[in-house]
Amino acid sequence: MADSRVLVDDGEAGLVLTVLPGVGYTAEGPVLARPAEALRAVGWTLRTVVWDGRPDFDVARRVYADVLRDGVAAAPDATHLVLAKSLGTLALPVAVELGLVGAWLTPLLTTDRAPEVRDAAAGLGTSGVPALLVGGTADGLWDGALAAASGARVLEVDGGDHSLEVDGDPGRTAQALAGVTAAVVDLAGAVAVR
Repeated sequence: MADSRVLVDDGEAGLVLTVLPGVGYTAEGPVLARPAEALRAVGWTLRTVVWDGRPDFDVARRVYADVLRDGVAAAPDATHLVLAKSLGTLALPVAVELGLVGAWLTPLLTTDRAPEVRDAAAGLGTSGVPALLVGGTADGLWDGALAAASGARVLEVDGGDHSLEVDGDPGRTAQALAGVTAAVVDLAGAVAVR
C-alpha cells in the first residue's frame, strides 16, 4: 500500500493552497508546480501531498478527503484553494461538501472508477463553490461538453493530452502551461481574502 505525507511551505496563515497530485504525475510536474510556485510567490501557504508508491483509487479517496478535512480544521478561517491533478480530483466531492474552491486539472470525468467526480463536476454550477475545470481534447478522461455545462470556469487545451501537453508541438504545450498557470492564479485572486 502507498503511504503519503503532507509537506508544508508556510506563507500567510489566511491563504492555504492544497496540492493533490495524480498517481503518476507528481507535484513537481509543471501543470501543478508552476501555479503552486506562482501562488507561493504571492504569499500562499502550500500543503502538498507526496506519495511513497502508487496509490490506488480507494486509498487516494480516503487520503485526499482526510487531507482536505485536516487542512480546514487546522485553519478554519483561512481561504482554502485546492489544486488537483487527475487522481487528485477524487477529492472534488469532498471539496464541494466543505465549500473549498478548486482548480481541477484533467479531472476523471469519463471513468467508471470515479463516478462521484463526474457527478460533482456536473453540479459545480449549483454548488456555489467557485471552480476551474481544465482538460485537453486528446485526453480520453476529459468530457468537454460536461465541463462546459458545469457552470465552472473551463480551460480546454486543444490537442492536449492527459498531461496537458500537445504532442509534437512544444510551443503550444508551453502556451497551455502558461494558460493553466494564469487561470489558477486568476481563480485564486478572485477568492483570496487578505
